[in-house]
Amino acid sequence: MGTESRVAGTIRAAVERLEPPPRAVDWSLFAFVTMEVVTGLVSFTVGVPEGWPLFWLHRALGMGIVALLAWKLARVRRRLTDPGQWRRSTALSVLTLVAVLGTLSTGVVWVFGLDVRISYWTLLSVHVGFGLALLPLVGAHAATRFRLPRRVDFERRRTAVRYTVLLAAGAATYRLQQDVNDLLDTAGADRRFTGSQPREGAGNGAFPITSWVADDPDPIDREEYRLRVDGLVSDPVELSADEVAAGHETEALLDCTSGWYTVQDWQGIRVGDLLEAAGGTAAEDASREPAYVRFTSVTGYRWSLPLAEAEDALLATHVGGERLSHGHGAPARLVARDRRGFQWVKWVTRVEVRAEYDLGQWVVTLVSGFD
Repeated sequence: MGTESRVAGTIRAAVERLEPPPRAVDWSLFAFVTMEVVTGLVSFTVGVPEGWPLFWLHRALGMGIVALLAWKLARVRRRLTDPGQWRRSTALSVLTLVAVLGTLSTGVVWVFGLDVRISYWTLLSVHVGFGLALLPLVGAHAATRFRLPRRVDFERRRTAVRYTVLLAAGAATYRLQQDVNDLLDTAGADRRFTGSQPREGAGNGAFPITSWVADDPDPIDREEYRLRVDGLVSDPVELSADEVAAGHETEALLDCTSGWYTVQDWQGIRVGDLLEAAGGTAAEDASREPAYVRFTSVTGYRWSLPLAEAEDALLATHVGGERLSHGHGAPARLVARDRRGFQWVKWVTRVEVRAEYDLGQWVVTLVSGFD
């Protein structure tokens, strides 16, 4: 019993030495939440395995937030549990706490493989929603008790040790969770490095119908459908649905940011062949050389790829030997290897060769589909 007490006392002492000063905890929570949002959003654009460190950093930061939040709650718990100490800012504090717990709990449950849909959203989508709400809430909460950090709060050597231990412990905890998934053979055991879970089978029914934000157009009449290829090309052209269904085949992995992935055989026409049908690329002058290809949906949603990458991409009309369903982007959708699902534009009606990068596409992804 004495040995156990000594061990427990040693652990408590180590934790107390690791705990930063109160002001450092507050500023660290704000910094960690900010980095979580940034790494989470940037991870949406990463589809190649070489990007795994970004996802590990995101998860390690999340575990760091758990420790920082524990220190924070231990310090302020009386303000929350004693109604006599409530202020007008207490409601904001409680709302921020709910967002933090929502973000952490949905993230933890998701990595263990639980696949729950809430209306149109997966649990991962709910996690993202909580995270996006959390950043302004933490900022507003910090403003109610704004205190500039002092040098003593972030003493260089001790600070470096504290945060190195926090991040290392977070990464180790996540690695342990992966081992538990493998041992118990949970649904989370087959996740990609992005966190996405597999969807097996072939064809339209093998994977969910999802759309970015609000895109939900009416079905497109194949007989009336025309794909326009223009921009910096020699001879702009319009093609029918049958002309786009050229029969080129490729196997590609679709990794959706809502948390699933599938490997399918896609059939359609190479974008390079589309450009050839339009006479090939052509510069307007020395200052406007073809550099990007922009794919635009019937909804106005759009995304661009560098020219060389775009030429090897596919405009698909079929998946798994079946004609694409409307929900999956019929008559034609972009298939872009190593890109995340939101960049695989559905219901493509225009392919445009451009000289400039399209910054506006980032805004369009947020507003497309809204009336």
